[in-house]
Amino acid sequence: MKNLSIVIPAYNEEANIAGTVRQVSDIAQGLGCNYEIILVNDGSRDRTGAIARELALYTPNFRLVEHYPNRGYGGALKAGFAAATKDWIAFVPGDGQFDFGEIHRLLEHTHEADIICGYRADRQDPFMRKLNAFGWNMLVRLLFGYLCRDVDCGFKLFRRDVLAHVTLASDGAMIDTEFLAGAKARRFRMVDVPVTHLPRAAGEPTGADIKVILKAFRDLLAFRLRLRAELRDLEGQPECAA
Repeated sequence: MKNLSIVIPAYNEEANIAGTVRQVSDIAQGLGCNYEIILVNDGSRDRTGAIARELALYTPNFRLVEHYPNRGYGGALKAGFAAATKDWIAFVPGDGQFDFGEIHRLLEHTHEADIICGYRADRQDPFMRKLNAFGWNMLVRLLFGYLCRDVDCGFKLFRRDVLAHVTLASDGAMIDTEFLAGAKARRFRMVDVPVTHLPRAAGEPTGADIKVILKAFRDLLAFRLRLRAELRDLEGQPECAA
């Protein structure tokens, strides 16, 4: 590992964002590589932006990306990816539900894979949210085959050059499926790695919002049609994997 961009999407995470950035910064400084931390404030209506601007004053290698109004989880990730300059990109949410110290588990697989997908070994979410996630993963698998064990886990690591081959259109919760299915179609190598999932200490998740769920389903069906057309164009092309 020579260099690493760390993207942190955040929406209304005033109670969690400072702790998340401090942890990421502490761990990143011990990695022994050239790194940058990119916090994306996705149109937050609370003090997330103000806290982020304070963090920028004393956090090494820190950059803040802000946009208004809120674009959604996918829009926040795309903004962070566009700002990233390093060869590898890791992303982790600003809600503090992952231990970024476990980035070492993902980094161990960079010699064998282009995308390393964390999966929540013991997911700390309410029953209904876990049930919804199970149904979503089954639907994704039905439409696209096996992508990874936990499609929407927010802790992943990948080569930045994957983005040159995979088109990301979704601004919503469907972006992980879009990214992984597009990468699979282009034969990029992927592996699964277990990561710890922590209970949310403060704030409210947005993934269970009915509007978010309905938009994800609409985006999923539209993407299935688009990917089918892309696959026809890809026939006969050489593998993209390194």
